[in-house]
Amino acid sequence: MLEHLKLAPSALKLAIDLPALAPSNSSRRQTSIVGQSRAQSALTFGVAMKAPGYNIFVMGEPGTGRLSMVSHYLATYAEQQESPLSYAYVDNFENPREPVAIELPSGEGHAFSKDIEKLIDNILATFPAAFESPSYQQKKTAIERRFNQRYNAAIDLVDCKARAMSVALYRDSETITFLPIRNDKALDEEQFTLLPQADRDAFHQHTEELEEYLGDVLLELPQWRRTLVEELRLLDNETIKQALEPLFTELNDKYQNVDDVITYLAEVEKNLSNTISDFLMPSRNQESRESIAKRLMLTEQYLPNILVDCKHDGSGAPVIYEPHPIYQNLFGRIEYVSDQGTLVTNYRRICPGSLHRANGGYLILDAEKILTYPFVWEGLKRALQTGKIEIESPYSELGINTITLKPEVIPLNVKVILVGSRDIYYLLEEMDSEFNEMFRVLADFDDHIRRTPDNVAEFTRLMITQAKDAGAKPLTDAALLRLIEHSCRLAEHQNRLSAHVNLCLEIIAEANLLADQTHAASIGKNEIELALSAREQRNGRIAEAILEEMLEGTILIDTDGEAIGKVNGLTVMDIGGSSFGAPARITTTVHPGSRGIVDIEREVELGQPIHSKGVMILSGYLGHCYAQQFPLAISASIAMEQSYGHIDGDSASLAELCCLISALTRIPIQQGIALTGSINQYGEVQAIGGVNEKIEGFFSLCAARGLTGRQAVIIPASNKPNLMLKQDVIAAVEQGLFAIYTVSNVDETLSLLMGQEAGGMNAEGQYPENSINFKAVARLKEISDMSSDDDKETETG
Repeated sequence: MLEHLKLAPSALKLAIDLPALAPSNSSRRQTSIVGQSRAQSALTFGVAMKAPGYNIFVMGEPGTGRLSMVSHYLATYAEQQESPLSYAYVDNFENPREPVAIELPSGEGHAFSKDIEKLIDNILATFPAAFESPSYQQKKTAIERRFNQRYNAAIDLVDCKARAMSVALYRDSETITFLPIRNDKALDEEQFTLLPQADRDAFHQHTEELEEYLGDVLLELPQWRRTLVEELRLLDNETIKQALEPLFTELNDKYQNVDDVITYLAEVEKNLSNTISDFLMPSRNQESRESIAKRLMLTEQYLPNILVDCKHDGSGAPVIYEPHPIYQNLFGRIEYVSDQGTLVTNYRRICPGSLHRANGGYLILDAEKILTYPFVWEGLKRALQTGKIEIESPYSELGINTITLKPEVIPLNVKVILVGSRDIYYLLEEMDSEFNEMFRVLADFDDHIRRTPDNVAEFTRLMITQAKDAGAKPLTDAALLRLIEHSCRLAEHQNRLSAHVNLCLEIIAEANLLADQTHAASIGKNEIELALSAREQRNGRIAEAILEEMLEGTILIDTDGEAIGKVNGLTVMDIGGSSFGAPARITTTVHPGSRGIVDIEREVELGQPIHSKGVMILSGYLGHCYAQQFPLAISASIAMEQSYGHIDGDSASLAELCCLISALTRIPIQQGIALTGSINQYGEVQAIGGVNEKIEGFFSLCAARGLTGRQAVIIPASNKPNLMLKQDVIAAVEQGLFAIYTVSNVDETLSLLMGQEAGGMNAEGQYPENSINFKAVARLKEISDMSSDDDKETETG
């Protein structure tokens, strides 16, 4: 009578013809992610849109190929774009605390750095040799001679006057002394003391007069010395300029169209005069300064710090993925060195961040990570809004001063692609008013892909390509078929593939290991099956433990016989990386009263909202079907036995209703049948999730105890497309040892469970006599009458 509800073995699994798995262009390389046309279209639009604010949020769950698609597409698109400018930091000679940023054409950053290195080498080779040339020495000698002539002429005047006074003038270096003369001979100190007092007094008077005269004639000596120093400085500067001019001429010609470089070279040339005068003069610490130290000094002062320098070889715009986007990795940082216990730094210790490397191109970031690390999200928004990259210490706002440089900001032109889950996207949209202004493009990845011929062909190409790229053995058609079946099982739908393609790629890698161990030439269906079984076995400890407890009788589940008010519901448990089904006993008691249906799980706060909603719907169904002519006045308790954790979902509501009707009508339920399904208040059975795991969980228990041919599972008819069962279940169905029924309403379910007609309501609202529904109405009316009698007795008393 109900055989039409039983599913044929062919309906329990996807059926695909192998020839459809061999597309003619299977050798073509994968260019997009399978079936993600919506996300692909959004990404194409977002990348092409150059207006500000059109950054992209790639939304989807991990494993759906989000990052792979974005990276692959951007790499292809960026190759056609112009390479961005190169940037470097150089010393600010007027204010070293604020290094200057210079722009260079793409690919010329390191070439410019090498040119400056060559300039430094040339300077070291030129100086101090330039000061040893005959021309320089002659000019220097002439300047010094003019000074000496003036000085000597003044001293000669004093000497002439001194001789007229019988006084000798002696010069010792720059010291001048006067001595008395007797008989054309200068007297020493001892001889001077023997002179008469009058002669000594006369000598002292002459000495004072001569010293005063000496002061008069040397009154302009400081000016002469300043003139000497100035003329020597001008000579040195002229010599330096003449020596440097040919060194800079070539560089100025080479970079004549790069304004920043020309400006910097002019500043270097200007500053070099002081540096050479201080450190590279022949007579100033020449021996104490080794050439390596001189080169280091010049390098630290003049060599540019190349931040970014994209290759100018047609490689296009940069595509950067930052896997660890802490503040310093994203915005750059300034390093320090210890100098005698003090932390010091300079412009050459400025390090670029991912924003610098992606400038002029594309930056891919993980949305969850940038929200996790301090200051990153606000810093990224500020950079995108202002169009500038500013290297700073975010902790300075907290009173921790960790920075001594303030580098010049660099213009920012980057397209940011955030990759994140749906929860993060909606959280940002709700909590941050600026989010939608900056990320106007949403590339939404589907969790499932329609199983069209094109998508199947793309899927097989992807599997073949990835296996080849990973160095795995070739995949046979049977292996590809098994992977498609596995993908459909992951999607829980015969006409959909799972977007989590990484899970299938992992199976290929594991199957390849098994093929290596057996020295197989290719990966076939057997290797795929073994890999899937091995993974299930690795993750199956808890499932095995629960099955053993059922077999031992610790967990009470009957798979044979009949019972009133007891039914086998089906549940799915997700623990860690494993998901498995397990039957659970549901029991119900009914007695007169007015409490209604009591959900014991809810009363003890183990039932979650959706489960509680499912139980509450039972009252609506009972009232609609059974209590149209009298009030519903019962007390019933429903419990999921031996359940000690939280329960959620309404997939047990069908089983709970059938159990309730069994307890109400005292009609036993076949214990060899388990069921799952959600119902509405009109008794229509609705689809549920995890149908494959639920069926296989009950089948495993029945198979362990021994299949009798009377065991079965009831599922919603709307879940038929979701069936992707294991081969051992299908084989048992083919042999008539196990059955799977699909139902659309409660009446069909009751008939299967109790072996009786449920009975349909006629035009007068009556059910056929002796039907299940008739008995339910009769029992409810009996309980209602009992309640009415109790109320009358209470009023009389």
